[in-house]
Amino acid sequence: MVFPDHIGEVIMDARIVGWGHTPFGAHKDSTFEELILTAGREALEYAGLAPGDVDAVWIGHFNNGLVPDAFPASLVLGLDPAMRFTPATRVENACASGSAAIYAARDAIRSGRIGTALVIGAEKMTARDTQGVTKALAGASYQAEESGLSFPQIFARFAQAYFQAYGDQSEALARIAAKNHAAALDNPLAHLRKDIGFAACNRVSETNPMIAAPLRMTDCSLISDGAAALVLTSDEMATDFPRAVGFRAAVQMNDFLPMSRRDLTELTAARHTFAAAFDAAGITLDDLDAAEVHDCFTIAELLIYEAMGLAKKGQGARLLAEGATARGGRLPVNLSGGLKSKGHPVGATGVSMHVLAARQVTSEAGAMQVPGAELAAVFNMGGSGVANYCSILEAVA
Repeated sequence: MVFPDHIGEVIMDARIVGWGHTPFGAHKDSTFEELILTAGREALEYAGLAPGDVDAVWIGHFNNGLVPDAFPASLVLGLDPAMRFTPATRVENACASGSAAIYAARDAIRSGRIGTALVIGAEKMTARDTQGVTKALAGASYQAEESGLSFPQIFARFAQAYFQAYGDQSEALARIAAKNHAAALDNPLAHLRKDIGFAACNRVSETNPMIAAPLRMTDCSLISDGAAALVLTSDEMATDFPRAVGFRAAVQMNDFLPMSRRDLTELTAARHTFAAAFDAAGITLDDLDAAEVHDCFTIAELLIYEAMGLAKKGQGARLLAEGATARGGRLPVNLSGGLKSKGHPVGATGVSMHVLAARQVTSEAGAMQVPGAELAAVFNMGGSGVANYCSILEAVA
């Protein structure tokens, strides 16, 4: 059962009062621990807090063999001796590990158990070769039926089912890739800041090979290192900070793990998660000013358009032709460059999305800023559309 925020009496809620974010990319000279500490330190400094002010820590981290650090929660205590004995917990929910960590911290604040939390999402992926990364990520699928499939192959199944139902959508996928690559030029933290262009994304070539038909290399997100962090505090304490971002809604839903039990022409749980989040927030889609969504593969972003109600099922391509999800469109999506171009260090992704959405609603997004943005959506997804998290963020006084 899902309990949206509007059900029952809420005595206290969490506010985001600080954030940090390393550049995403290949951090060959930085350890996993150094990425955690860099993001955490930046978030605390941004909030104006000392490490000893933190009541508890949550770390979002997937791993599954990407690094040897299988027990990383207490690494953050290395920020300062004053953090010794601070409770710290590692949270894993596939590619939604970062959002899972945020929601766990928020729940602890809402319960009144703690006042201030530090949440860090982090992953170091480039220490393994492509084959090693592919094998590690494949652990987030249903092993009884999907063992041996890479995640490009898993999302290729969604694309194949969708193409069979609605025709070849390769051009639409290329437009998503080109849109997100162009957007990343405005994001100094993005892994790949290069405007590749629609023609190159839409053409199979030596530099854009077919990875898992119909998905080409430009349809796949990047293998990245990076970390992002948030400081959360209770709404009672948030008045002491120069900025605060609230959760107008925060909804999680999980679907069946086996793909065989789901309709691969849509992201069904995503659709229900968005609907519950909009209901909890008391808004409609048209109230949103920006969205950061989980484009692990371009087919995922296309399906998310339909899940959130931007287009009817099978008609997502029309949005791209109209420019509806580009800067200046009806709802700008992934102005950060998305996972496609910003990068996708798995455990960091959900926290990164919340950082960027918080920056939007506080008018601190720099060149990515949507003028006057008041409400931003985050949609972070784990596995093949299995773990679904949707947050609606707004600046609060």
